Order: sequence, then structure tokens, then C-alpha cells
Amino acid sequence: MCFKRIFLPILVFLTFSTGSFSQKVNLKETPFGIDFLIDNQRVLTYQTATTDVPEGVKADFKKSGFIHPITSPSGQVLSRIQPPDHYHHYGIWGPWTRATISGREVDFWNLGDGKGRVDFAKVLSKKVAGGAAELNVRQNHLDLKAPESERLAIEEDLRIKVKPADKGRYMVDYTTTIFTKIPGGILLDDYRYGGGIGFRATELWGDANSSILTSEGKDRKDADGSNAKWIIVKGKTADASGQSGILFLSHNTNKSHPEPLRVWPLGQYKGEGNVFIEFCPIRHESWEIQPNERNTLKYRMIVFDGDLTAEEAEAYWRAFIK
Repeated sequence: MCFKRIFLPILVFLTFSTGSFSQKVNLKETPFGIDFLIDNQRVLTYQTATTDVPEGVKADFKKSGFIHPITSPSGQVLSRIQPPDHYHHYGIWGPWTRATISGREVDFWNLGDGKGRVDFAKVLSKKVAGGAAELNVRQNHLDLKAPESERLAIEEDLRIKVKPADKGRYMVDYTTTIFTKIPGGILLDDYRYGGGIGFRATELWGDANSSILTSEGKDRKDADGSNAKWIIVKGKTADASGQSGILFLSHNTNKSHPEPLRVWPLGQYKGEGNVFIEFCPIRHESWEIQPNERNTLKYRMIVFDGDLTAEEAEAYWRAFIK
């Protein structure tokens, strides 16, 4: 069954208390997915239902298995799905773009090509304990054009864990483990998109009212193709401070760490609604996935209103890798 859910940038003026670690964290199932709540305010949703597409758009672009919306602590919607320039963009997600399977190229990212896709399969576990909420799900990477018939190419166990952080912020751990049962394995080919963790930001952000900063001091003029431990993405919102954002952290055990980035440059799509970033471990070198071998990538997000400095980002990263 397909569900159509429209996410507008609704601005909810709720503020977390300063005593962040006393906040109540919870999970709530809906017909669309699983909501993560802090003090009864939804901060993000993992989508289990297949989201429909706008009228006139190919049905191939329907999808489940992604995070949207993700909101700032004051309720500002920071993510976006199905933008007209890229209907296959889905909030926070991470399909592989070019995979070689039995000598054939399979694309799990560009849904419109009909070669492959990644969808939610089942909930493995969920729990609320220790002031945190955790969800573990299985996502299936499907090879749609396999010669014998459509087949399961990669299985992915995704863990999403949410808990309050300091200064009214909150953190999201995003841990993905992939494995295949295909004899001969799979080669995840080097390419500028694919895997890791991708983020398509709200349509309200563009060249004039948003910015990025990496751990190496790079911004949108020179970050694309560079390597980083972390990247701050922030922009103008209706929060009382005037802005909100997300700090993305890459764990030092990840492949190719410090991890390569894909960052859309200034001027893309006339400078409007054009904020996209991705930690892309296969940007510069391919990755061979052996049969029945588990391969894990770990990321953390710190979601905030107001500002978050480079010094704070570095401290968050050091705490993440301890």
C-alpha cells in the first residue's frame, strides 16, 4: 500500500528545556513510519510506508526507508523529499549508485532508471531505555534487472538512535551495516555519489541564506571532493535565533576516513533550494563487499538551533570516536 504524506516546512515554536538530559524520549508508530519524540515533540520520522509521488511522476520514484522530516529542536523542518530537480532525493538516506554485480552495473540511487532501489523491509527491534530511543530496521537493496529475476542484492541493518544533547540540542546516531549473500560478492564502484549518508536540505535554503563548514575549514566553494571528519550545514529558519542546522560526524573507523564529501557548489539550480551534502566513502576508490561479510559505517548528527562553532564540532567528534 502506498501512502501520500505531504511535509510542508511547518514552523512549530517549541523549545527544549535547558535540562536536556531530563527530557523524555519516546517512539510512536504511525501508518507512515516510526516517530522519534522528545518531550512529546516529534524530532524525526523513519518512513516505513511507501511514499507516493506527485501526479505525472514515474511510479519508480515511490520509496520507503528514509528519514524525513528531521526537525530542529524548535521544530523547524530541515529536510526535503522528492524535489522536482531530483525526485529520487529522500531527506536523509544512502543508496549506492554504481555497483558491479556478476559483471553488470546496478544503480540503487537513481530510481528513475529502474535498475535498483532500496526499501524498508522490517523492524528488527525498537526500545526506549537510558534516556534514548533506538530503532533497528532491515532495508533491502534490490537488483531489479537481474537476468534470472528481481533479486535481493544487499541487506542493510540500519540503527537509528536519538537522545538529547547539551544546549537544548539533540543527537542522532545513524549506523549502517551492509552484507550480501551473492557468490563472488559485489563491487561498489568509485563515484561522486553513493552510500554513506546523504542529506537534501529544506527548499528554503540556498546560496544566500545557508552555509557549510568542514573540519578542514572548507565551505561550498571548495568542499566538494574533499575529505572531512565532520561538516556543519546550517541556514536561515524561523527559530528565534534566526537559524538552525545539523552537524554530521563521520566515525574514524569508517572506510576512507577522513571521509570524502559530495557537496553541491554555489550556483547549482540558480542558487535556490540547492543544499545537498553527502559523506561518500567510495568517492575516490571502490569497495569490495565479500559474501556474508558485514561492513559498517557510523555517523552521528547533532541537530541545533542558533549557532554551532567549529570548536564545538571538533569536541563532538572527539566524543563520538571515544
